[in-house]
Amino acid sequence: MVSPFAPSTRHLAWGRVHRCTHSVSRPRGVAEARAALAARGHRSLLPYGLGRSYGDCCLNPDGLLLETRGLDRLLSFDAERGIVHCEAGVSLADLLVTVVGRPAPDGGVWFLPVTPGTRFVTVGGAIANDVHGKNHETAGSFGHHLIDLLLLRSDGTIVRCAHDENADLFRATIGGLGLTGLILEARLQLVSVPSLWLENEDLRFEDLEGFFRLAEDSRGWTYTVAWIDCLARGRSLGRGIFSRARHLNDRRPPPPAPRPPRVTVPFDPPISPLNPLTLRLFNTLFYHRLGRRGRRVGVMPFDRVLYPLDGLAEWNRLYGPRGFFQYQCVVPPDGAFSTIARLLETIARTKQGSFLAVLKTLGDRPAPGLLSFPMHGVTLALDFPNRGQPTLALMDALDDIVLAAGGRLYPAKDGRVPAQVFRAGYPLWKRFAELKDPAFSSAFWRRVGEEETAPATERPA
Repeated sequence: MVSPFAPSTRHLAWGRVHRCTHSVSRPRGVAEARAALAARGHRSLLPYGLGRSYGDCCLNPDGLLLETRGLDRLLSFDAERGIVHCEAGVSLADLLVTVVGRPAPDGGVWFLPVTPGTRFVTVGGAIANDVHGKNHETAGSFGHHLIDLLLLRSDGTIVRCAHDENADLFRATIGGLGLTGLILEARLQLVSVPSLWLENEDLRFEDLEGFFRLAEDSRGWTYTVAWIDCLARGRSLGRGIFSRARHLNDRRPPPPAPRPPRVTVPFDPPISPLNPLTLRLFNTLFYHRLGRRGRRVGVMPFDRVLYPLDGLAEWNRLYGPRGFFQYQCVVPPDGAFSTIARLLETIARTKQGSFLAVLKTLGDRPAPGLLSFPMHGVTLALDFPNRGQPTLALMDALDDIVLAAGGRLYPAKDGRVPAQVFRAGYPLWKRFAELKDPAFSSAFWRRVGEEETAPATERPA
């Protein structure tokens, strides 16, 4: 039999730190997916969507990848109930063009219930990472709106998973990092919103207390998030800009559908322009961009608010050939102020600041998946240029603070967390290990989930 797998060194994670070799298959339906399973031999499998996971949870060094973009059919849309039935390789960008904005029976329009900070992720990837968005306090995570899914296991069986059927496997697959099998199809419940225009307000705050005060005062807003100047210290520690938005009840014509990115970073700069000097300059200018009033109010199309980085394609290349690490943690609400302050103080002291430092609160809705990241508390996300050992040492120090607070790290963003840190944050990991498909694996899982791990063949960036 001719192998459906072809060698590839081009399948990377978004952080571009890890460089490794895969064999890749691109099934376009169930028959081709089953043929790939049959041809795998003794090699492990892992689904791969659009490669927007930052670390190594989407990589399977020297193993097999099942690229899912060939599974891209919209199977049906129930316009009365707002239920989308699609294959797992359909992207959120596809849904924004095909079904989002259609009229709902209550006079509103259908919209994604939850979306991460980019629309260029597949439905299967959104399930596998149980993504959350700027509206977690009111909407929860992506898995909360999943009705059911079809899962292809390595033995060739197709299993329907839902709350009322194979419920344990359903909970394992939501946030399961693609390790329970290949998601073939899913049904998702959309939500009705008044319009696709958002009332948006940006507010400057002078310190970390200002963030917590604005977060408390913004309960009536749907989407909330804050940018933090992570180089600020002393009385200015935690200063930043708080952004909040909500769907406008307005009869103006709908905004145009989001366009493909107009600008692309075409190549890796030999030296990253993102360095301590440009970081300090950027943070100062960005913090003062609201002028003397420190406030800006406007009405914007949803994509400009929810997907601010999607206008620049391949922006991850700006970090240069060594790539970058993203570090995202969540800590419980009790003691969150002091914990976030310690994290920011540690980062500022090392002068390894982040251009994209994001702080927001998460709601108290119970997580739908065994390995779901969101929990009630405050989440901080940061991008660190890969400077080798100093960067790794900084993240180790941040781990100690997060663990002491009872927090955890986001597997979708991680590329180096030690096993003991992961297991402390995810107490249900052993139950998950019992439910994962034995033929599916990843660099991340071999690092954190297996008792004994053979070193993967990996080439540093």
